[in-house]
Amino acid sequence: MSPGVKPYLTHLDAATLAAQLDHPDWLVIDVRHQLADPGYGERAYAEAHVAGARFLHCDRDLAGPLSGRNGRHPLPDPALFAATMAGLGLRPTTQVVVYDDAQGMIAGRLWWLLRWLGHPAVALLDGGWAAWLAAGGKTEAGAARVPPAVAGTAAVPRPGYTVDADFVEKNLSTVNLCLVDARAPDRYRGENESIDPVGGHIPGARNRFFKDNLQPDGRFKPAAELRAEWLALLAGAAPEQVVHQCGSGVSACLNLVAMEIAGLPGARLYPGSWSEWCADPARPLAR
Repeated sequence: MSPGVKPYLTHLDAATLAAQLDHPDWLVIDVRHQLADPGYGERAYAEAHVAGARFLHCDRDLAGPLSGRNGRHPLPDPALFAATMAGLGLRPTTQVVVYDDAQGMIAGRLWWLLRWLGHPAVALLDGGWAAWLAAGGKTEAGAARVPPAVAGTAAVPRPGYTVDADFVEKNLSTVNLCLVDARAPDRYRGENESIDPVGGHIPGARNRFFKDNLQPDGRFKPAAELRAEWLALLAGAAPEQVVHQCGSGVSACLNLVAMEIAGLPGARLYPGSWSEWCADPARPLAR
């Protein structure tokens, strides 16, 4: 970005992106994905995408290898992820814009990952793919290109962005933890569980469905409205006490975006989330 230009740190609208679409220091990334159909995103991208956008796959690029006990979307290796982003053209001055067609569920994950590695100039396209089409945004077709191999850099995740299962378990009954579960209310209650082998939630977790941050058209609610809702949910807990989780550490990131928009920064992510938690039968659960 040009010196002195204020970066976009949470979200921006389709008109703003359209005005900067040809800017050499803006990078647009399509992360459309469906959990039940891992090939969906690449097919959708090939059919049509924001002109000039690159593609990243949720399972391959935004997550690391599975062990069976580290959740469905463990964090990627920092150096490999940094190399992938460098291969797309990411530089320290780059403004990144991310979008999906799942109400920000996947885009929020990439937003969080970039901030985790120290690149705050990343914003969600408010309303996602649908908003771009509704605004008459320029599109193109073509298969996704694999980023060229780039040597990994000394990528060091920023401290204070994550907690692990041990931290959660040790703090279940302390004031150090205000756990927020981003899954749909029925899955939070342990009903209609169709993804993970065990239904329920981590004891003490509060439920804030990630879609509750959005208006009916898929755009974020106004900042003041989000702030009021989040303050009511937290009931006096400080943002620094908040740990977000979901099924696998993906949709929870949209709650982190919403808290930033609401002026409540400082919350952390439990990346393993419910899929890691329930893999150990010795851990407590609630329904």
